[in-house]
Amino acid sequence: MRNEKLIHALGNCINHCNYCADSCLDEDDVKKMVDCIRTDKVCAEVCSALSQVLATSYSDVRGLVQYCKKVCEACADECGKHEAQHCKDCAKACQECVKACEAYLA
Repeated sequence: MRNEKLIHALGNCINHCNYCADSCLDEDDVKKMVDCIRTDKVCAEVCSALSQVLATSYSDVRGLVQYCKKVCEACADECGKHEAQHCKDCAKACQECVKACEAYLA
């Protein structure tokens, strides 16, 4: 199945984004984590939407995959600015999702 690797990467990204957003709320200076939390939440939602669409036989998904790639890149960049391990792990999951999107679009 062509979608399988991307769906797996999306699920991993969703989990890391949700965990990161929740963990950011426990940071001492939550105010400096606001952009990270927002980006995590949007990334998880976009990845979830794409995953749901890919699970159907609907074929016009290229634009959504491209948008998902863009959001994952933004999330990886934002999480990459922080020292917390949950942010580093999330950035890695987002980068893996970007690669999976690129492979799907190739």
